[in-house]
Amino acid sequence: MVKTIRVSEEYHEWLHAHKESDETMEETLRRMTRGPHPDDVAGLLSEEEAADAKEAIDRLRGRDRDRLDTARSAFERESEDE
Repeated sequence: MVKTIRVSEEYHEWLHAHKESDETMEETLRRMTRGPHPDDVAGLLSEEEAADAKEAIDRLRGRDRDRLDTARSAFERESEDE
């Protein structure tokens, strides 16, 4: 499956400037972000372990969302009080 991402022209130019002549843009992005190639990590986790990891990530994101909502509410209350 192939996905398309949108980036600013400035970011694309920066990334292209760092691209090696023998690399694809994906390879450049992986190198620049230090992300592993999917083939390097395929099969490291069982389906159960992968599901547990995904649930843990979802819980962490939920906590982050709760903190963001709390902070937003606090700022909105301050703005209303002014």
